[in-house]
Amino acid sequence: MAHVLVIEDDPGIRSAVIRALTARGHAVDSTTTGLDGLQHILSGDPEVVILDLGLPDVPGERLLGMIRSVSQVPIIVATARDDEELIVRLLDEGADDYLVKPYSPEQLEARLRAVLRRAAAAADPTPAAVTVGGLEIDPARRTASVDGAPLDLTRLEFDVLAYLAANPGRVVSRKELLREVWQRTDSARTVDVHLSWLRRKLGDDLDDPRFIHVHRGVGVLLEDSVASPDA
Repeated sequence: MAHVLVIEDDPGIRSAVIRALTARGHAVDSTTTGLDGLQHILSGDPEVVILDLGLPDVPGERLLGMIRSVSQVPIIVATARDDEELIVRLLDEGADDYLVKPYSPEQLEARLRAVLRRAAAAADPTPAAVTVGGLEIDPARRTASVDGAPLDLTRLEFDVLAYLAANPGRVVSRKELLREVWQRTDSARTVDVHLSWLRRKLGDDLDDPRFIHVHRGVGVLLEDSVASPDA
């Protein structure tokens, strides 16, 4: 069971979430403002944060960035907006998962299990650095470079690239990426968006890519076509 911090100003939603979590054995703290929540993260060391976007003192999106500047605690964003562009941006800016209101206690518990699994996996020994032609990926340092030039990757972009590099010579489906990187089974569009951003940073030409090769209807393959003996 986990120590959960709920940052939610709506008393009805806050009470319902606390009841649902405590009924499942979690230890729960709560705050009604973003700044109180930030202070609690600094002093209370929660294992997971459930963050409402509509807070009275600071926008939830801004608070997400403030939390990420001081802590890597897993964050589940709760939002009333089923807006894919917003959700992708939140995930890219540091959220670990999201829930669209209204959500059930079962959905909340599933999201908690997913982010806790990811956090536990991140604490495991980090695999060795990987080289794919001119691409070098160091999971321990969370750095990547192309032909010696460092890449400026977001957390999720790096995770996608590292997963592809850990499966050399194999076409990886979008569903697999969604399941293994995001630990979700919905919104494959999210994968496409991050692959597009990643291609741009790798310098891939859409018509003649060097690294990320799309096998239409199957998935994507990470391979350096410049360094490939078949190139």
